[in-house]
Amino acid sequence: MTSIAYRYADVDGVKVFYREAGRLHAPKLLLLHGFPSSSHMFRDLIPKLAEHFHIVAPDLPGFGQSDMPSRDVFAYTFDKLAKVIERFTEGIGFDRFAMYVFDYGAPTGFRLALAHPERIAAIISQNGNAYEEGLSENWNPIRAYWQEASSANREALRELLAHETTVWQYTHGVHDATRVSPDGYSLDDFYLSRPGAAEVQLDLFGDYRSNVELYPAFQQYFRAYQPPFLAVWGKNDPFFLPAGAEAFRRDMPGAVVRFFDTGHFALETHAGEIAAAISEFLVR
Repeated sequence: MTSIAYRYADVDGVKVFYREAGRLHAPKLLLLHGFPSSSHMFRDLIPKLAEHFHIVAPDLPGFGQSDMPSRDVFAYTFDKLAKVIERFTEGIGFDRFAMYVFDYGAPTGFRLALAHPERIAAIISQNGNAYEEGLSENWNPIRAYWQEASSANREALRELLAHETTVWQYTHGVHDATRVSPDGYSLDDFYLSRPGAAEVQLDLFGDYRSNVELYPAFQQYFRAYQPPFLAVWGKNDPFFLPAGAEAFRRDMPGAVVRFFDTGHFALETHAGEIAAAISEFLVR
């Protein structure tokens, strides 16, 4: 049985929750979750990789069990999330590590790579995008908010926080919905329903524009440093298209791209297969 510890770290006054497993002197692996989830999304993956890695999976500020500081004192931008995670990794002694990035975790992790390329040993991207062609038409309502940050456009995005939308994110593109545990989307709903959480998420929808603006910088990092790179992609993702996974090979010819016949939250149905792909990729 894999032993998983559940800890908190103080990062400049922000309490960051994280899961930790594996031997302390094993190769380090940082897991970064996406919207609207938390490190809970890695509950099936961690035990399958803990034999080979020292794994740490934090909850981003505003998500899961980490603090959700008031918007008056904490700017909910991806730059700020990345800075907290950067300080978090320094605090726990993650000086060089591979990282698994998903959804929001991708622009957060790619910012870490831009700031400290020497710390990144490898990257696994699971539906974590860095190319315009990877963005589907389902981003259009959010793009409208980028173009005009009106109250009407902001209000229109609240349906993305609804229970039905969260369930759809988990089940769209999955051939057998009975394979998707309700635990994940039910827990996400709980966190999204907390006072103030909706405004935090709407702020991040608006700031996602900054990630797209950084795509050229991310791509330059890929070209310049050629990190060992594995894309493991749910090919039926309604937000991040397979073209986004294929595009990594344009800048990193050695990148390995694997598609799985599932949706956005690929670990819900294919944790075993993705763990095997990671082990094959990283364990020499």
